[in-house]
Amino acid sequence: MIRLLTATALCAFFASASAAEPRARDLGVPFEGATGALNAITDVAGVTVGQVTLIEDLASGKKVRTGVTAILPRGKQTLDAPVFGAWFALNGNGEMTGTAWIDESGQLEGPVMLTNTHSVGVVRDAVIAERVRSGVADTSGYWWSLPVVAETWDGELNDINGFHVRPEHVSQALANASSGPVAEGNVGGGTGMICHEFKCGIGTASRLIKADAGGNYTVGVLVQANYGMRDPLRIAGVPVGQYLRNDRIYSTAAPAQGETGSIIIVVATDAPLLPHQLKRIAKRAGMGLARMGSYAGNGSGDIFLAFSTANAASMKEAAVSQASFVGLEHLDGVFEATVQATEEAIVNAMVAARDMQGNDGHYAKAISHAGLVKVLKRFGRYAPRK
Repeated sequence: MIRLLTATALCAFFASASAAEPRARDLGVPFEGATGALNAITDVAGVTVGQVTLIEDLASGKKVRTGVTAILPRGKQTLDAPVFGAWFALNGNGEMTGTAWIDESGQLEGPVMLTNTHSVGVVRDAVIAERVRSGVADTSGYWWSLPVVAETWDGELNDINGFHVRPEHVSQALANASSGPVAEGNVGGGTGMICHEFKCGIGTASRLIKADAGGNYTVGVLVQANYGMRDPLRIAGVPVGQYLRNDRIYSTAAPAQGETGSIIIVVATDAPLLPHQLKRIAKRAGMGLARMGSYAGNGSGDIFLAFSTANAASMKEAAVSQASFVGLEHLDGVFEATVQATEEAIVNAMVAARDMQGNDGHYAKAISHAGLVKVLKRFGRYAPRK
């Protein structure tokens, strides 16, 4: 049987096993900035996340190690209530559907779905089917829809050409999307992913920003990380990859000679931002990625999306609408928060991941927690929680 781990079940598991499943800060990795209560993309009010994890050893000897992650900008209202959005490709050897309409309209309509490279089509079609089932058609008589589905390649560990992600898994991820803690590591679309030659997957983090006009804004980031070589890896500025070289991917294939992976980064915020400003935010995610030692190699698909949950009233399709926005001279805090949260989300993905035996004799080792702490201490960058 394929093991389906819903967002609800995973959150309960991770809450009960928090001592056994530390996040990066729990290991003493130092980060700048103040986090939200959950240190997750769901710190942005209204944002929900649902995940379905598919793990099965087939009778044929093939191994299923994949899944789906759904990010709903406005929770249950997402299918009917768009948000301002923008996207950016640092390097385009990857796929994110629906981006032409985001460029044209400045709006993200519907959820953001993450899965493996060869399941983009089925996930896209399933999202449209869910929208059709959700209620009365729009004024065109149909539910006109261009879903946003992004991918990274899990073919090293997953039987990717077995097409194991099915429409019912998409339906389940959407139906189970919730606020609260977000499971990380070997879950959802990140189940079979690898980064910097360590087992990796889904990771998330958030930052709080003191707004100049008073109050706080929140920035939340979720990544599906599947990129990078070992030696360039840096964590908290420390060249960790050069000191943890032994636990590489064990594979029947020749080792990779260059960057061939990808990363999808989704940035959410409640700061009132217009589409052209969100494009600038999406670009800053690349700076968080660079902090990890990525150089966005030729074979990498580094694609980022940013959206704002503010200005809901301006999405009512009135003849004339008004929207508020943060002034250009007051955006630096959002830029910095995006960089910081992106970096931490990637490290959280690595720390949460666990060793995985995959398809065709491939095996991916997770980063050693003890080894990471040892290197951080060596460079004076260890910051244990008080």
